[in-house]
Amino acid sequence: MVQLSPSLDLSFAALSDATRRGVLEQLGRADASITSLADTFQMTLTGMKKHVAVLERAGLVVTAKAGRVRTCRLGARDLEAEAQWIEAHRALFAARFDALDRIILEIKQEEEDGAASR
Repeated sequence: MVQLSPSLDLSFAALSDATRRGVLEQLGRADASITSLADTFQMTLTGMKKHVAVLERAGLVVTAKAGRVRTCRLGARDLEAEAQWIEAHRALFAARFDALDRIILEIKQEEEDGAASR
C-alpha cells in the first residue's frame, strides 16, 4: 500500500524550483521583505508573492505584515522527514546498484573464464 504524505508532497513541490530554493538560502542568512526578494531575484512582485505562497503552504516560510511591508522568514518546520525519505531511497538505490555491479562482475568473470578455456 502506498503511503501518502501531503507534507512531503508540498515540501518537494516547493523545493523543486530553483528560485524557491534560492529564497530559502537567502532567508537562511536574514529575513527579507517580498519586495527585496523580488529585486534580488529580478522578478515581479507578483511572481515573488506566488513563490513565497508555495513556500508558506509547505511550512518552510512564514510571513508577517507590518504596515505595507510583508516580511519573510524561515518557518519553524525542519526538513527532517524529507531527509529521512531521501536517505531511505538513496539506500534502496545503492543496494540495487551494488547488486547490479555484482551481476556485471559475474558476467565479466564468466566471459574471461570462457575466453581462457579456448
